[in-house]
This record gives sequence, C-alpha cells and structure tokens, in this order.
Amino acid sequence: MPYSASAPQSPRPRPRWWTELTLLVLVYAAYSLGRLLARGDVSTAVDHGLAILRVEKALLLNAEHPLNRLFTSTPALGIPADFAYASLHYLVTPAVLVWLFRRRPARYRAARTWLMLSTVLGLAGFTLLPTCPPRLLAAGYGFVDTMAQYSSYGWWGDEASAPRGLGGMTNQYAAMPSLHVGWAVWCGVLLWRHARTPLVRWVGAGYPLLTTVVVMGTANHYFLDAVAGAAVMGLGALLTRPALRAAERIRIAARSRFGRSPMPAAVSAAASPVAPSAASSPRTSSRTSPRKGPIVSGGCETSAGERFPGQRTRTSTPGTTSADDTPATAR
Repeated sequence: MPYSASAPQSPRPRPRWWTELTLLVLVYAAYSLGRLLARGDVSTAVDHGLAILRVEKALLLNAEHPLNRLFTSTPALGIPADFAYASLHYLVTPAVLVWLFRRRPARYRAARTWLMLSTVLGLAGFTLLPTCPPRLLAAGYGFVDTMAQYSSYGWWGDEASAPRGLGGMTNQYAAMPSLHVGWAVWCGVLLWRHARTPLVRWVGAGYPLLTTVVVMGTANHYFLDAVAGAAVMGLGALLTRPALRAAERIRIAARSRFGRSPMPAAVSAAASPVAPSAASSPRTSSRTSPRKGPIVSGGCETSAGERFPGQRTRTSTPGTTSADDTPATAR
C-alpha cells in the first residue's frame, strides 16, 4: 500500500520522540480547534442527517435501528459499548503510534503522515457537510442516545463522549465522516501488516469492525458515516507517498540553503589538517630555518654502512678527527 513507502533518496535517521510528541500535540490541537469552529447551522446538519437516513433505507443499509434497540434494551451490551466509544478512540490510536515508533521506526513516518493527512481530510468533511448524528434526531425517528441513557456509569454526560460538563467544547454535528471508524481502520491495517503474533493481527483486523458496530449501536453515526471514514483513510493512504516525497524535497532544499554556512577563517584554519607553516608560500618557508628535532639517540652515533648505531660517543673537538670516526669498512 502507498502508506508503507518510506522517504526517497537517503535514509532518514530515527525521529526524536520529543519532536514527534510536539508535532502530534500541535496537529491534534489544531484539529480539535478546527472541528469546534466548523460548526454549521443546526437545521442544515439535521437535513443532512435525514438525507443520509433516507439513502440508507432506500439501499436497505439501515442497520442503526436494530443495533440501537439492542444496545438500549441490553445494558450488558450498551454500557461496554459506551465505554468503548468514549475511550478506545483516544487510547488505541496513540498506543499504535508509540508501538510503531519503538518497534517499527522504519514505518513510523509513513504511518504518522497517513494518519495526519486523513484527519485533515476528515476535518474538511466536517466543515463542508455538517451532519446531525442519529441520537440527536427527533424522538420520532426511533433512536435513543445510549450515552445519555447510561451516563451514570461513566464520565460522560448527555453530550457525546466529552467529560461531563465539557460538552460545549466539542462539535456534536461532526458525524460525516466517522473518524472513530477511520482511525480504527488505520490501527487495524498497521497491526495486521506489522504485528508478529497472529493474535494481535486478528485483534487488529477485528477492531474496525467492532468500532463500526459500536458507533451505530450507540446512535453516534450512520452506516454511511462509517463507510466515509474508511474512504477518507483510503484517500489519505494514496496521498501519503506524494506527501513524503514533497516533504523530502523541502527538507533537502532547506538543508542545502540554510544547513551549510561557510566557516570563519579562524575556524577553518584550526580545523585544517595542514599546519599553518606548511600552508605558507615557498619563498617564506625557504627563509625560515628548519627546526631541529629532538635528539633521541642518547649521544650515540652511526657510521656510514651501519644499520644500528655503535655504542660510541663523540669525543673529538671541532677541527680534529677521532679514531672512532673511521668508517666501519676501513676498520
């Protein structure tokens, strides 16, 4: 799949956890703010929700009603479903990200880019098509808000999965597409492809299906919302490889322009492997007397033809010749 493509050209080093954490926090904060600001007209959102419901009935895809009746009449199913809706979306997705970062670093950048692109596409859907979820339709349409019905068992109130008293901080009309299902598809694909144990792989395959049943049974999404969530993830996967290539080109261009500045003369001279005296002109070096190296022979001398110095010391005075200076061949 396209999402698995790594960045072209030279391999990238492993990302730093603090930069990744900062990036993800900023992206999620921007997504939450954008989702909050994308609130449309309530009547328009209700019209969109009813239109989706009519299309599903025409196509015989209206599975929300029987699932919602089952969850409403069976607390043993409805309460766990509410907990799953309110928590797994915010726990499983970061857990898979951390697992990829630690265990599959070569796949991390592509997977993270895939998730972020798909989330941005979902935000565009919330903005262009505000949709009333089934639980907020009039009671005559036959849906019951299980989150409100079982709110005494959890931390949420009667305003979606937000903590009690914070319902005003979320956009309840951001039902199309369902990113609960979309993010679950992302987790499922990555676990299926990169987990090593069959149990984890099958859990990953079942997670999107479970999430689809939960969002419909709790009356938070229509079936077509779930389909749109999966489609958004598919489009994000197709855009991942071009996005990685564009990011790599930008990184290389920025590095070539700003990453290598010329070193000061003092720094380059200090870093040069050639000594400054060797780098001077021949005329200057010829005027400079050669430096005498330290005497390491301990006073011993070597006559012509000898491989090793004889154990002799210099005894002659200037202008005289010592007998020890006789060549070894003459002796």
